Amino acid sequence: MSAHSRTEIALITGASAGIGRAFALQLASRCKGLILVGRDVDKLAAVVAELEQPDLSITSFALDLTTTEGVTRVMEAIRQKGPVTILINNAGFASYGKFAESDLDIEMAMVNLHCNATLALCRAALPYMKENGRGVVINVSSMGSFFPVKNSAVYAATKTFLNMFSQALQQEVKGDGIRVQCLCPSYTRTDFGDRDALADLDSSKVPEELWWTAEDIVEVSLAHLASDGQSVMCLPDEQSRELVKAAMGAQVAGLA
Repeated sequence: MSAHSRTEIALITGASAGIGRAFALQLASRCKGLILVGRDVDKLAAVVAELEQPDLSITSFALDLTTTEGVTRVMEAIRQKGPVTILINNAGFASYGKFAESDLDIEMAMVNLHCNATLALCRAALPYMKENGRGVVINVSSMGSFFPVKNSAVYAATKTFLNMFSQALQQEVKGDGIRVQCLCPSYTRTDFGDRDALADLDSSKVPEELWWTAEDIVEVSLAHLASDGQSVMCLPDEQSRELVKAAMGAQVAGLA
């Protein structure tokens, strides 16, 4: 898409690093506007500086989407800075440890971010997409959504919610020119695992060949949108798909 034919306005949460930043970098050339949301003021400002170019409007919000105030401000931005044609719900975090010994406030904040914020932003953006007869929603889930992940029970459960919500939502809006994708990254090299909550998680146990870069994950996502008009679920490669099929088969076999 040439600079003169840019028509998209993309809203990306968790845009200050990792997959969110990679989406911003790869979408900048096809968008006339970006609305970037992240918690870290300095990192977000660095991404904005990296993206600045003629014919691209960038609005950034350093906000916490685990809070009602943060979500409300982004919903208002959708009304004032839109119409948003690409919505990417990417913001997220994880915790590691036994749920019975966990900090409940942290676990509830995770539910707010992964589930409630996604619902609120989808609800705010979709009427405009339906009115315009086009739009894309990408909800960033995880390979972990297909497994009962010991010591990350709430994280995996919230991502499973995104899987089901995304698939049902696509059925509802398929006649409106709107495409819904649920992106399920595998192990991805970002600063996601640097958080204090994941201090006890030993990522060195994961074989090197299973790791992806954020840039590669985003390339897979955008290629999936361009080439496949049917599937909602987007996994990075055949190996990932085989793992998921095996896991789902085991779950079905275990039904009483």
